[in-house]
Amino acid sequence: MPSREDILKFIADNPGKAGKREIARHFGIVGAARIPLKRMLRDLTEAGHLEKRRKRMLRPGDLPPVFVVKITSRTADGELLGIPMNWDEEHGEPPNVLVLSQKNKNKFNPVPGIGDRALVKLLDDQDGSPEAKHVVRVMKRLENQDTDILGILRINKATKAATLEPVDRKQRAVDLDPRELMESEDGDLVKIEVHKVGRYGTPRGRIVKRFGSTTSEMAVSEIALHTQGIRNEFPGAVIAESENIKPVGHKGREDWRDIPLITIDPATAKDHDDAVYAQLDNSPENEGGCIVYVAIADVAAYITPGSPMDKEALLRGNSVYFPDRVIPMLPERISNNLCSLRENEDRPSMATRMVFDKNGKKTSHSFHRVIMRSAAKLSYQQAQKAIEGVTDDKTGPLLEPVLEPLWAAYEILKRGRDKRQPLELDIPERRILLKEDGTVDQIVVPDRLDAHKLIEECMIQANVAAAEELEKRNSALLYRVHDASTPEKLENLRDFLSTLDVKLPHIGGLRPSVFNNILDKFKDTASATMVSEVVLRSQAQAEYNAENIGHFGLNLRRYAHFTSPIRRYADLIVHRALIRALGLGDDGLPYGIEEKLPAIAADISAAERRAMLAERETIDRLIALYLCERIGAEFPGRIAGVTKSGLFVKLLQNGADGFIPASTIGMDYYEYVESAHALVGRATGETYQLGDAVQVKLVEAAPFAGSLRFEMLTKGKSKGEAAGRVAKHKGWQARNNSKPKGLRRSKNGNKRKRT
Repeated sequence: MPSREDILKFIADNPGKAGKREIARHFGIVGAARIPLKRMLRDLTEAGHLEKRRKRMLRPGDLPPVFVVKITSRTADGELLGIPMNWDEEHGEPPNVLVLSQKNKNKFNPVPGIGDRALVKLLDDQDGSPEAKHVVRVMKRLENQDTDILGILRINKATKAATLEPVDRKQRAVDLDPRELMESEDGDLVKIEVHKVGRYGTPRGRIVKRFGSTTSEMAVSEIALHTQGIRNEFPGAVIAESENIKPVGHKGREDWRDIPLITIDPATAKDHDDAVYAQLDNSPENEGGCIVYVAIADVAAYITPGSPMDKEALLRGNSVYFPDRVIPMLPERISNNLCSLRENEDRPSMATRMVFDKNGKKTSHSFHRVIMRSAAKLSYQQAQKAIEGVTDDKTGPLLEPVLEPLWAAYEILKRGRDKRQPLELDIPERRILLKEDGTVDQIVVPDRLDAHKLIEECMIQANVAAAEELEKRNSALLYRVHDASTPEKLENLRDFLSTLDVKLPHIGGLRPSVFNNILDKFKDTASATMVSEVVLRSQAQAEYNAENIGHFGLNLRRYAHFTSPIRRYADLIVHRALIRALGLGDDGLPYGIEEKLPAIAADISAAERRAMLAERETIDRLIALYLCERIGAEFPGRIAGVTKSGLFVKLLQNGADGFIPASTIGMDYYEYVESAHALVGRATGETYQLGDAVQVKLVEAAPFAGSLRFEMLTKGKSKGEAAGRVAKHKGWQARNNSKPKGLRRSKNGNKRKRT
């Protein structure tokens, strides 16, 4: 008989392949001798030295030959990393595995990406990497079926039975143990972990986190995070790394602490990426010009490429902003403390000094790695009031030496902006104000101040300077690009504008100035916001790219994000590129990363889109909750969208969006005229068109869907009123008083049979 050590060594050398039969064959054990072998294996199992999985013997912590992984990140070389899904935490942290793609790829089973699950095979003949001990190959990408489920707790008062109603309607209800509710109450939003799923019947689970009432912002934003798959908890290794980092010293940095840089941010901001200062240029060669200083948090000094914090930041891509909280890209000790440009505290910074002539044209720039000290932390409203003559204890002493030169420099920068003519879309932005309990207090549309525009223009110029500098140095970088509109989108915009008697040129490439001229025609009119929104829909979406195609909206040939590395990973890439290109330290962009930049650009662009969706979904759900108690109330609004199935209406008071099904409008059958963005009654010619002012009644609010349903109270335009705007469009011909053919509609709006 082999010794216990011999058996354990054989099993270790053949992970996942050693069953009783294989062990007996290897050691030549036959006949009755197998009985002591079985006894020895049983003793090893009971002592915890072995585990039995599907007729195979494994050491505790060994990986089976085939298992399921969740893809979590990428290596420094861009390879996928994953962790086993069914890992016993008694064996410590789950091991990272290097995930190789399938040998035979096909369109029906695409290559998995970060966040996906895959069935994999353990490879014995492959060496791992510094990031992973084991290597696996994908056998099949699996549908994502998270064991963590978010939902609403339902408790039966009579039976005390507890059930989870998942937020995702595609998921089944889950029975919960009423003894493990973590003080949760009926109607609370909770997260559960499914720990037992039978072959038949409903799964069972236990609550792992309670978010409280579903009417609070915390609960509503949590739904959006879950829906969009956004990471909102930092792994232990990331937190440990952030806690162990020491503040950066002054060595090797220029001392800018005597320059009175200030931060101007929202009043509720907790992290401060950027600080600004300006002065008029006293050089006789630049009469009427100015010098602008922009200092940006030096995140690269704290985040090492390839470290746990760096990998987590890349996975997140950016911070996500909700009405009452932020899901940061970096741990709080980094984002709100060490990197944040706090008032009267020394901070490391990447800074640029830019010189502009009297016409707002940048004539030179330089980049510096400095130590700076913010002279003051101001809010936008505070700075604006000061420049308008209403100062306080903080802004009073800053008015003449700091704020007035800043505004003077802004007037100069505006001349350059006006000459450049970027796309000037002025679309009001809703802001939700919350009560102490996290529920909605009111919805406001804050004023857009010159203080906002000043900071925006300073940041744009710093971003341009970064892109220009890196291009001059032939350095790799991530551009922020914005492509021109597609011909299809332009044709739709052209059709819509023609209903307003405005022509969009057909010949030649359109520049932002063409759209600005159109927007100017409707400035200060009831249609201004509607036209701005339609023009916005006609534009491409900005994204990150390793190749430069320019930024159409800003009308810039080259543009890169440099000014917000605390909350955007793209900016951290640009900082590192500048450090390497300018020889400002040994913590610059790693060599060899150039070929990975396209994949990084795609990942962080996708993360940005998820964040935008989560933010928008949260606002929609909060507004629906806010209006739940106003069912039956009437509101003035404007038609913001037209589809075959009905009308989207935006309320004037709070910017809330709701839907009116076509089947509930009037007593006619309404035909969709796409080119005119209108619904037109077949029999009456009564017309509802994009931009029309209407009065509506709220009839339904669905908070978890974030949707509202209205009833139309306003009659559409008559055939005569609408004929000039709609009848000339293809897809609809003005009808006389002849009887309509096809579908008829009864007085209550229900469709009758065809005649």
